[in-house]
Amino acid sequence: MENTTLKPAPRTPLLLEVSYKRSYARETSLGIIKNISISGAFLEIDASKMRADEKLNIIFSVAGRERKVAGHIVWTNSHGCGVKFSHHNNRDIQIVDDLIYYVENERSESRSVMDSIFKKVG
Repeated sequence: MENTTLKPAPRTPLLLEVSYKRSYARETSLGIIKNISISGAFLEIDASKMRADEKLNIIFSVAGRERKVAGHIVWTNSHGCGVKFSHHNNRDIQIVDDLIYYVENERSESRSVMDSIFKKVG
């Protein structure tokens, strides 16, 4: 029998304040995305009132663009919850991919600046 265990997608650490809305709620709440991949994210919130399989929309704002990405809660703990994205179209995937690219690009630019400083000092 074949091993069909799925490995989680690689996560990119970040700190990004987002809004989210439970599928049946009228108002939005705030949370912090602590890590993200194309398939999901860790959302730091008070998850004591959240449950697995609950649907929600996360509202990202990246480079002046705002996009709602649907998802559902996979698990919760005292720090927040794991969210699996339910991409409905390529724009949903693109906004998450753009966010990951932006975060990773910023880190590599920061590393380049630090490397040049250390070369001058060393």
